[in-house]
Amino acid sequence: MTEPSREELLARIAELEKQGGSRKKGTLEFRVGEKGGVSVYGLGRFPVTLYYEQWIRLLDAADGLREFLEENKSRLKLKPKE
Repeated sequence: MTEPSREELLARIAELEKQGGSRKKGTLEFRVGEKGGVSVYGLGRFPVTLYYEQWIRLLDAADGLREFLEENKSRLKLKPKE
């Protein structure tokens, strides 16, 4: 098998970059990791990974978290809407 030419490699890189950019900004993606944790991609630079029981606890506390966020909104750093 022959080595690809420089032009072929650049074309392949461009193709992969297009595919990588196809995910809409702000969309969330969920994956199960090797150790059984669930990772959420799309919230920030790094994924957020928790185990099943942790996700359930967090979801059960969702109403309290929303209330806390609203009560403390003036103290939180908010990104401007695009």
